[in-house]
Amino acid sequence: MSSDPPLPIAAAAAAEPLPTSPFRIVGVTSAGTPFRPSDWADRLAGVMAAFKPPGGGPGSHLHFSPFALPGVHGEHKCVCVDPAIAQIEPMALAFLVNFARDNDLVLVPSSASA
Repeated sequence: MSSDPPLPIAAAAAAEPLPTSPFRIVGVTSAGTPFRPSDWADRLAGVMAAFKPPGGGPGSHLHFSPFALPGVHGEHKCVCVDPAIAQIEPMALAFLVNFARDNDLVLVPSSASA
């Protein structure tokens, strides 16, 4: 995943509805503190790895879900999320958004699909 230039960021607010377009969970808090541990994006994407479209094929269990991929946003690690994950498991999208909210991480819209 290429490094995209930073976009204006905003903290995920608890009262907001779930996103309907692709977004990124960026590894920085609303106060500007980097999120730790440093491999958090890989871990979070790994948790979502089971939520894939049907028809995987050999070795598909060894790959991240196309709906939640680790990446980089500016100088911070991120997880690129496609809300289409909710078509496979609605609670998966809620889990990702709540993870961001619970950890005071910022969400930014993606310019392209996750």
